[in-house]
Amino acid sequence: MKVTGAQIRAARAFLRWTIADLANAADIGSSTVQALEATDGVPTIKGGFERTMEHREAVRNEAIAKVKEALEAAGMTFLPANAQGVGLRGRIES
Repeated sequence: MKVTGAQIRAARAFLRWTIADLANAADIGSSTVQALEATDGVPTIKGGFERTMEHREAVRNEAIAKVKEALEAAGMTFLPANAQGVGLRGRIES
């Protein structure tokens, strides 16, 4: 399932995590979190030469996977797109 920047922002807000909190949990840089959250849709890569596009796409996909895993470990569930759009469910710890 593809995760959107809007879902990442919403999950982080639900958990009351800062960008640094998510970056630490996912073991990526804060600027990477900011870049992933910068779009409402599926994060994409921009610019660059054709030969570096595959590398940049692989790095982006790895960062998205790390973010998704960190947020899921914290209790978030990403819901796939349907007629109403994408969704998110959070587990509240008592």
